[in-house]
Amino acid sequence: MLEKRDFYIGGGWTAPATPKDFAVIDPSTEEQCAVISLGDQADTDAAVAAARGSFDGWSQTSRGEREALLRKLLAIYEDRAEEMAQAMSLEMGAPIELSRAQQVGAGSWHMKGFLKAFETFSFERDFTATEKTLLEPIGVCALITPWNWPMNQIVLKVIPALATGCTVVLKPSEVAPLSGHLFAEFVHEAGFPAGVFNLVNGDGAGVGSQLSAHPGVDMVSFTGSTRAGIAISKAAADTLKRVSLELGGKGANIIFDDAHPKAAKQGAIRCFRNSGQSCNAPTRMLVHRSRYDEAVATAAEVAEATHVGPASEEGKHIGPVVSEAQFDKIQKLIETGMGEARLVAGGLGRPDGLNRGYYVKPTVFADVTNDMTIAREEIFGPVLSIIPFDEEAEAIAIANDTPYGLTNYIQTEDDDKRRRVARQLRSGMVETNGQGFAQGSPFGGYKQSGNGREGGTYGLEEFLEVKAVSGWAAE
Repeated sequence: MLEKRDFYIGGGWTAPATPKDFAVIDPSTEEQCAVISLGDQADTDAAVAAARGSFDGWSQTSRGEREALLRKLLAIYEDRAEEMAQAMSLEMGAPIELSRAQQVGAGSWHMKGFLKAFETFSFERDFTATEKTLLEPIGVCALITPWNWPMNQIVLKVIPALATGCTVVLKPSEVAPLSGHLFAEFVHEAGFPAGVFNLVNGDGAGVGSQLSAHPGVDMVSFTGSTRAGIAISKAAADTLKRVSLELGGKGANIIFDDAHPKAAKQGAIRCFRNSGQSCNAPTRMLVHRSRYDEAVATAAEVAEATHVGPASEEGKHIGPVVSEAQFDKIQKLIETGMGEARLVAGGLGRPDGLNRGYYVKPTVFADVTNDMTIAREEIFGPVLSIIPFDEEAEAIAIANDTPYGLTNYIQTEDDDKRRRVARQLRSGMVETNGQGFAQGSPFGGYKQSGNGREGGTYGLEEFLEVKAVSGWAAE
């Protein structure tokens, strides 16, 4: 069993002030695979003090110095990619093939995107002939990351914060902390100055709340549930610190009558990917009435054909969900759905042949209406709800009738319709016809899906203050 109790504070590994063991569970087996310690106020204070103490020096380093260290970090990340893949597969149940290609790959993809944006990013901008606008690091940043895409979210926060001259305290999810611990090793190996990057493990009620309210923290960047995002915003309000939030989603995938024949199949596969544990998953499939029966049958076939198995198993499949609590939540919502809509695939319990581990059957509900619980709540599991529509305006209204606004999807061969509908969807992102987003594209949502943007130039700007200076040039 792995023992990872220490925190990374002030440039070295430090024992907890008051050890509080927390078991890390392998969701494929339900067995303990590691132990960490949860931090307390003394650990949080020490990490914030280290970040505060290093801010003046780090914020004044040249962009060339910061870029060189970030490029070294990227090289280490790529050299030790297999270690990272194994860590994420173990801690949160990502199948090893997906962990190598997508979980690890997301981290290196975003690092390269930030470095590309950083090359041409201007921290000084001429406003008039005599006035300059300066973009300066906001200060000490508390970065609170989730368990479902560990490196994706750690990189989307840590890299732009460090690139812009901020110092950070990272609190990864206590449910999946091994990848964050390994990332701290990479930072140390890269040679960042002591105190620039710090890591303290803890839960939301403990270290998370302490960081959110801490007077020494200038900004909180959080990815997780909307409920927790609201709590963090309230805790941060007393010190008026900046809060950037990437929260839940209930994405609508609108399949029009002229959509590609494989639209429903691709939409179902996308919904089930990562065991449905993605905030931008297309979990509501809105299908034109003329294609509805076909789409229901196709989605059911995809669900039945989706292999579920241990994270260590090679090949394409989905693994377990992350924890017992998550498994129980999903089961309750599936049970609710069975009383609301028509179950066409999956359902309650584990897939056949799996009697241990947090495995969920890929599940499809048909004849769903948008007022049902399964259409409104973020289930965060491999559960798809299919809703029919007749007219374009009806599809847009259904898609927008949600408290969330992260990612919506459009499937149509009509370019005018595709652009027209995209303009009317209330979400931070709209993916059309399966075309993925470019490197550095802004990631974030509307409404209760959060505020702020991550990735590329937009992600760098999140960690900067704007200063206007008059009389910069002689009149």
